[in-house]
Amino acid sequence: MKTIRIRNFIILFFLLLLLLPWIFLVAAHLIGTKTVSFQLNDTQQRNLSETVHLIETNTENWTNQDWQHQFQSRLKSMNMDVKILSATDQEIFRSNSKDTDTLKKTEQFTIIQDGKVLGKVFIYLPNSRDIQIIAAFTGLLLAFFIIAYEMRKHILKPLEKMSLAARQIAKGDLDVQLPNSRITEIADVRDGFKIMVGGLNESFRKQVALEEERRFVISAVAHDLRTPLFALRGYLDGLEQGIAHSPEKVAKYIEVCKEKSAQLDRLVEDLFTFTKMEYLKMGIEKNGIDLVDVIQKSIDSLYPIANEKHISLNIDFSPEDCIILGDVHLLERVMTNLLDNAVRHTPRHSKIFVKCYKENNKATFTIHDTGRGFDLQDLHRVFEPLYRSEKSRNRSTGGVGLGLTISQRIIKLHGGDLAVDNHSNGGGLVTGWLPLAKIN
Repeated sequence: MKTIRIRNFIILFFLLLLLLPWIFLVAAHLIGTKTVSFQLNDTQQRNLSETVHLIETNTENWTNQDWQHQFQSRLKSMNMDVKILSATDQEIFRSNSKDTDTLKKTEQFTIIQDGKVLGKVFIYLPNSRDIQIIAAFTGLLLAFFIIAYEMRKHILKPLEKMSLAARQIAKGDLDVQLPNSRITEIADVRDGFKIMVGGLNESFRKQVALEEERRFVISAVAHDLRTPLFALRGYLDGLEQGIAHSPEKVAKYIEVCKEKSAQLDRLVEDLFTFTKMEYLKMGIEKNGIDLVDVIQKSIDSLYPIANEKHISLNIDFSPEDCIILGDVHLLERVMTNLLDNAVRHTPRHSKIFVKCYKENNKATFTIHDTGRGFDLQDLHRVFEPLYRSEKSRNRSTGGVGLGLTISQRIIKLHGGDLAVDNHSNGGGLVTGWLPLAKIN
């Protein structure tokens, strides 16, 4: 819909207010006088001169009935009226029986002959002034009516509807009907309201989804906390009650307790990081770091666990620095999560391949384990919070289900992405990339 600016709208109203009464005035004058001129035209002047001459040359016939009839017919054809009075103001002739006050007096003169006053003559044209005034006033009223109607339709009504919409939005009702308007400024405000309502709707949808995810995480983590806690309490009770008679059995009980404690620690740490991710979306502190150094530190921290399973870590790093902008602690958490996941799912006496290299304007890294890989039906769900396939749900290898979710979100916060797949030679493959820092 084509719009018009409000100042142009007001200018059009002003022109209408000026022109419409004038148009009605001219139309009324044209209808009444058959001419657009407000002065006597040549024909009227000629008729007036002929009438004056006819009266002056026929003073002896003023009272003659035949002459009066002929004169009245002539006056009628010229759309004029004449009144003749005697020297004593007695009426001799009147062409129109109506009141002459409604007529426009055009000419008034006295007929004198031989020094003697014969009479007084009054010549009238139709008085269209009253009709013109009424017509002009009618045009003015019509202009006001049109202006009031258009202002109410295009300005007042849309503003009233937007005011109502604002009250609805303030009450939390986002299902509002926003009005259309041909006024540019009001249309701009409407578009602003539309964008705001769309943003609020999107925000509410995200809030609902986030709340549902939070409830799910809390309930699922509460369930996952219960199992190691029960196991830990059971083994501690066994130690307290002296069920473990031999030093070997005591050592076994203590080892299980330590394992369950580590599992609880990892669960609480993952939960803390996951809940903190929403606050991290507001912004993270980024510094120039070498992604190779980050990966190497994570590998060093996992060497003891890998050596315990006799897993060798094959490293293939780019000879060039892979400088990125990011939070070193968060990125170390990502690499540790991914490498720990690879170690836990790789059989004993196997290998894990880790690469990091430059690719165009990105720093790309891959982690390839030699385990059983991902089930095909699980590939599109591995980044869901607390999702674990049924086959990997045992506590000896399965984590708490937040590691991949946290890792992907941290990578995306840094402007990159993370994906999983199965390697062509078997085993799981994790591929990620981060944008390289722009060096001036």
